[in-house]
Amino acid sequence: MLPFKTLIRTDKSLKLPVYQQIANRLIGLIQEGILKPGSFLPGSRVLALQLDLHRKTVIAAYEELISQDWLEAVPRKGMMVATNLPVIRPRSFRKVLQPYGEATAFSFHTPPAAPVMAPYPDASMPLVINDGFPDVRLAPLTDWVRECRSVIESARYHKLLMYGEAAGTTALRKEMVKYLSNTRGLNITADHVMITRGAQMAIYLAAAMIIKPGDYVIVGSPNYFFADLCFEQLGARLLRVPVDGEGIDVDVIETLCSQKKIRMLYLITHHHHPTTVTLSAARRMKLLEIIRKYKLPVIEDDYDYDFHYSSAPILPLASADHGGNVIYIGSFTKSLGLSIRIGFMIAPASFVAASAELRRLMDLRGDNLAEQALANLLADGTIARHLKKSNKIYRERRDLLCELLQQRLGKAVTFTPPAGGMAIWLRFSPKISLIKLAEKARGKGLRMSSGEQYHYGGKSVNGLRFGFASLNNRELRAAVAILESILDTAF
Repeated sequence: MLPFKTLIRTDKSLKLPVYQQIANRLIGLIQEGILKPGSFLPGSRVLALQLDLHRKTVIAAYEELISQDWLEAVPRKGMMVATNLPVIRPRSFRKVLQPYGEATAFSFHTPPAAPVMAPYPDASMPLVINDGFPDVRLAPLTDWVRECRSVIESARYHKLLMYGEAAGTTALRKEMVKYLSNTRGLNITADHVMITRGAQMAIYLAAAMIIKPGDYVIVGSPNYFFADLCFEQLGARLLRVPVDGEGIDVDVIETLCSQKKIRMLYLITHHHHPTTVTLSAARRMKLLEIIRKYKLPVIEDDYDYDFHYSSAPILPLASADHGGNVIYIGSFTKSLGLSIRIGFMIAPASFVAASAELRRLMDLRGDNLAEQALANLLADGTIARHLKKSNKIYRERRDLLCELLQQRLGKAVTFTPPAGGMAIWLRFSPKISLIKLAEKARGKGLRMSSGEQYHYGGKSVNGLRFGFASLNNRELRAAVAILESILDTAF
């Protein structure tokens, strides 16, 4: 039933009788297409109750509409909007009024358009080379369901569901302190932890707390393009610093800091996106000196620290003496391999508290159920066991893909086996058009990126991230075989 109490307003102070006001408004609703021919109106008692009027007033309005042929009285059914309407008979009611059309009556800000990424698999084309995602088939789904059920069945569930902090549930923040201390050497308390819906939210919140329109922000070149888009949306002017085999060029960062007022530095110290390189120890030490000297705010994005194969991962900048200037960001989305958006931000307590207030403006609190379930899985060691198992499988897949690329694609590609992460940074010969390659691959049942997003804001790199973690051995061989068949015949 339509909300007639909202749609029909009457004013007893007017000279026009109330019943006539009701009749006129119902005619308007019919003309606007809200009440359609053949539809039934509520009974006189029901409508009178909704409008807080005497039933006789509604009856008088209905009788007026019947006399004008707007309504028909249908025995045992009630009042029906006439199918043969007066005045507006030529009007077609097939076209429904659409107040939300293509255009708007007001202006609005358009965010930067995100480059197109390789699409997800579908039923018709399940084979896809993605950006570097986990294999959802390995996800600890049984454990996750068990913990969610345990939380739902607990006596405290109604409190967990109804209440929560914008910075995240206390239980998860406390478990994060233990987890990050054991895995990353961070010396923190729960006040330094904020839980977010994925790492991207954490990046945006941290940047929004720091950046003002016109500020200079240093990023790598190439860089994680969604971070670039985020900073541009906030009005930043990006200064792009080259990334080589040792990571971002720290000497260039120092020069820029001496020449301009740099508001923020964004970098990925582990498995840089997209190139997968890790910032060398020498550059880390020098960068920490620069950070302390210039009191430079830094967002350290460590999106897949948990996946390392060749050796123990290097501790993040956040674990060293940075003078409180490093905001450390990570995610459990890849660790879980589920469609659970849980990220985190580590920062000084005052910054976390202020960021929580900003987050509250668009998201009052996180997913209490998911956060409590994750806290339980961290506490009982499930996450640690899952990561150990996944790392073994992903390392084997990385090794297989490296072997296949060397044997099958030969001189057409160049790459360096990554020490960790879920993707290989694959550069193609200048003679090969990635756009054409992606088109031909699609015709053979393989979806892949054209690589355009990886040179957002910079020069073309003619490369892509070949995500290996989500593909099993058979799928890896099939994907490389398709690329080989195309390269052998078309290039």
